[in-house]
Parts: sequence; structure tokens; C-alpha cells
Amino acid sequence: MNNIVAIVGRPNVGKSTLFNRLTKSRQAIVNEEAGTTRDRQYGTVEWTGQEFSLIDTGGWVVNSEDIFEEEINKQVQVGIEEADVILFVVDVVNGITDLDERVASMLRKSKKPVLLIANKADNFNLHYAAAEFYKLGLGDPFPVSAINGSGTGDLLDAILTKFTKKEGEEIEEDLPRFSIVGRPNAGKSSLLNAFIGEERAIVTNIAGTTRDSIYTRYNKFGFDFYLVDTAGIRKKGKVTEDLEYYSVVRSIRAIENSDVCILMLDGTRGIEGQDLNIFSLIQKNSKGLVVCVNKWDLVEDKDLKSIKFFENAIRERLAPFTDFPIIFTSTVTKQRIFKVLETALEVYKVRHTRIATHELNEIMLEEIHNYPPPANKGKYIKIKYITQLPNTQVPSFVFFCNLPQWVKDPYKRFLENKMRSHWNFTGTPINIYIRHK
Repeated sequence: MNNIVAIVGRPNVGKSTLFNRLTKSRQAIVNEEAGTTRDRQYGTVEWTGQEFSLIDTGGWVVNSEDIFEEEINKQVQVGIEEADVILFVVDVVNGITDLDERVASMLRKSKKPVLLIANKADNFNLHYAAAEFYKLGLGDPFPVSAINGSGTGDLLDAILTKFTKKEGEEIEEDLPRFSIVGRPNAGKSSLLNAFIGEERAIVTNIAGTTRDSIYTRYNKFGFDFYLVDTAGIRKKGKVTEDLEYYSVVRSIRAIENSDVCILMLDGTRGIEGQDLNIFSLIQKNSKGLVVCVNKWDLVEDKDLKSIKFFENAIRERLAPFTDFPIIFTSTVTKQRIFKVLETALEVYKVRHTRIATHELNEIMLEEIHNYPPPANKGKYIKIKYITQLPNTQVPSFVFFCNLPQWVKDPYKRFLENKMRSHWNFTGTPINIYIRHK
């Protein structure tokens, strides 16, 4: 499971720029509009062969009236609770502010490793100014320039030294791991309890009651796998906290460490923006997907026509990936809940599908012959041979051809759709690579 590193700090110190620099992202993540997309705040960093997840907390929290004080308190609190390492970003040009001192006070009281980042040190003269931040009592400041990348290599080295091996997270590697994910109050804990037949997870009608991810081994009725109830989203008393922020941050760990994700939707509310954020997380991590529409007992019109309409609406919102199972359930009446388990196991098996090379070439080369890639500048692209890569997280296929650089995404989608029409890949992403023969 990846370690999680959170970037905290007051507005306009360069948190987003630093995030882009470390994740090698091309798009700025600064956006004043509420509900900025998930891709822009969550990313993976790779350094000297090690990976960790990076969260830009500042970009997530949007709903406070007192932008500076309340928002900073919330994002720092989440960093303290959820992250393994905290990057506290300050501005070397403007020096220490009252807000910096308040954040530093919160971080000193926490037991989490904190790295103090003196950003905007764009030249060596400004490196000397970073000494002022020793006053914050958080150790040596790291002078960096998120704009030009100066000092970020040393920072990444320092981050890796702060990671510690987690105890108590050892689970059997050969068993499937299923995560139950979704926005607040969609019925995640209720589903877990319905599966295991006991009140293992606290279930209330208060969104975000669950505080930690709960791993439960399920070995009844011939099944044997781990269920993960991804944790809740807020403390009961804090109704002003940003639910969307908490739900995604809390889901990251479980999604990364699972094989198949059961995405819970509230049948009484339909699919909403937060569901799309969590779906994006599942896709980004190439996990299997089963969509579970819960609270179906509360929906009045439940005929086949309304079911079909609901299914089409979900697939339309989650396009272009539409090849996944949708199950309508009720955790109260236990309607179709075991169908969810059976389907998740089927998706898990599909992720390990192997197709014989001769069968792959026989079928797909004929499809390509009938609908070849479009010519480019008078030159024809010829795909000669196809093979499946061994030991990959999801089914991955290499198509060898003479001009791979001219095979564009629309044709790759055509190849994927044809493969899905011939073989069962329901619920799992597949990778298509075009290589020079």
C-alpha cells in the first residue's frame, strides 16, 4: 500500500505548483470553482524506484465562509489524521505570518513526521532567508523552488526517509481484496454488516460515522476474501466539514490496496459529482469495478423500464468505460446483496484472464483486416502480430505494427471494444499498447 503525503499551508504559498512539480503533472490545479476535479488533487510520485501518493489539501476544501482560518484548520487536521508525512509549505519571500504560526502550532502537537518547505526560493540569495523559519520549531527548512524545480530532489530524498513500515496491515496476498467505496451515507457499512451478519462496522444514518478502514475476512458459503469498508468521512459533530474532501481522501488507501471496488450509489439520489470523483480514483488505479445501486427498496417505480433507464444513465455518466456490472440492492431487505459478492469474484477472475496468442491473432487480425487503421500521409499502418503481456495487474495486450506513432486513441478504443465483444472483460480495464515490430 502506498504511503500518503499531504501538502498543507496557507493560500498562495505554492502548494499546487509543488504538487504539479512532484507528480510531473502538466496542468495547473489552481481553480476557484467549487468541486475541482479529483485528478487535479491526487497523484502518484515515483522517486528512486519508490512510489507514494501525494494530496494537495488546499485544492479540495471549498465550503467555508471564513476562507483563511477555518479552511486551514480543516486541511491541516486531515493531513494530521490521514497522511503518513506532512509537507508544510511556507513562502520564503513573505516570511512568517500569523497563519503560518497557527499551522505550525497544530503540527508540533501532532506526532506525524513534518517537513518544512520554504518555497519560492528561486535563487541562492533567498536560500539564506529560509533560516527565519527555524522559529516555527519544525526542524530544518527545505529551500525549494516549485517553479523551477530547485531543491526538489533533496526534498524527495527526505520524504522517503520519513516512511516507516506499517504494523498490523499484513494480510494474505493470495486472497482477493474488495473495497466498498462511495460517498457519505450511501450504505457502505450497512452492506458490510449485511454480508457478515453482525454489527462489525458502526452503522448510523449520520454520514461519515466510520472513522477507519475496516478489513474483514469473509469465508462463508464457499467464499474467501477480504472486505474493506472505506472509512467515513467526518466526525459526527462537525457538520460544516467538507464531506467530498474527506470521502475521497479516506477512500484512497483502500482503493489502492484492493483488486475490485464495489462503488455504492444511492438509488434515491442517482449519480452525483462525488460519485464521479471516486470512480475516477478507481480508474486511475486500474481496479475492477462493480456498481451497486443501494436503497432500491425506497425507489417507487421499480419496473424493468426504470431499471434500464437508470443503468443507461449511469453508463452515460461514467463513459467511455461502460463495460461493468450494475446491481440494484437493498441492504435493509438484503435484496441481491450476495449477487454483489458473486459478481465481484467474477470480475476478480476476469482480471486474471489469459488468452492464447494463436486465438488472439486469429480473431483480432481478421477484425483489423476488415477495419484497418486510417492511413497517414499516404502511408498504411499494418498491424502484424498481437500478444498478451504476462504478470500484469490488468489484462494488457501489445499490437506490433510498422508505424505505431500514427495509431491514435480512437483506433485503440476500437481495438478495445472489439476485444470486449469477443472475450469477457466485464468490470476490468484493459491496456492496449502499440509497439514497433
